[in-house]
Amino acid sequence: METKYIATRDGYGDEILILGRENKNIYVVDCDIGKSCKTVPFSKELPNQHVNVGIAEQNACGVAAGLATTGKIPFVTSYAVFGSMRMSEQIRQEVCYPNLNVKIACSHGGFTPANDGASHQGIEDMGILRTIPNMTVCMPADYNATRKLVRAAAEYYGPVYLRFTRDPIPVIYDENATFELGKANKLMSGTDITIIGNGDVLNLAYTAAKQLEQEGISVALYDMHTIKPLDVDVVKEAIETTGKIITVEDHNILNGLGSAVCEIVAEAGKGIVKRIGIQDQFGESAPYESLLQKNGITVENIISESKKLLN
Repeated sequence: METKYIATRDGYGDEILILGRENKNIYVVDCDIGKSCKTVPFSKELPNQHVNVGIAEQNACGVAAGLATTGKIPFVTSYAVFGSMRMSEQIRQEVCYPNLNVKIACSHGGFTPANDGASHQGIEDMGILRTIPNMTVCMPADYNATRKLVRAAAEYYGPVYLRFTRDPIPVIYDENATFELGKANKLMSGTDITIIGNGDVLNLAYTAAKQLEQEGISVALYDMHTIKPLDVDVVKEAIETTGKIITVEDHNILNGLGSAVCEIVAEAGKGIVKRIGIQDQFGESAPYESLLQKNGITVENIISESKKLLN
């Protein structure tokens, strides 16, 4: 069967419109890039639930906080690089400190802006926001996962950061898959090595795991879509069953998924982790696949590093 490729930002645009139809308290607060973030259909069909503040992300956060105090459920929509760093003080002071029901929904996470260059590639966002108390941080791996996790975020009370991709990525899950914030999804069971990935590069981890299995290596594969709160039980299970963990992410290896997993492993006092991700360096204007390759975020490198751990 042919693999479908759909950007996760499309999943956000489709699901937020359905949620807005169902619940008049769902609002979208745009920062003048609704076309890129797929909220134009929402703004046209539900204009009374839509606010466009212009290119003013910090103001958008304040508007959303105000809406939340009146019982609304606002989704501030921007690019990951702006929705995390430009808004970080407002997120901390106006949303997380009072624990308001605001969602930050951001497209163009990680290297997916590609040719737009380092200024638009949010490679630090999840790490920054996971350090703020009360914040939940999540990156879906495909279109169907996005729709389910956007809905889960809407139903959950409290601040949530959702990170999406710009370019189409393979669809891994069927539309009946279930998701829960803070609970990893197991895609494969195994006893030799554990691979934990998330977001747009989970499909690379999945391909690598399948190839390793063909070579007789038993692989456990997890989608850790929520890096805060992290599914600690899954990491502890990996420590006990395989003791060898590979993490795969489209984010700086500092303070992202890999770091979160390493924290649990270090506290357990046993096990070993190899982090595959952006090697603490800025991106550049280049094709998406080239940027991943430059940082070792490839099927080949996942396989190679897995074999090194096993040996």
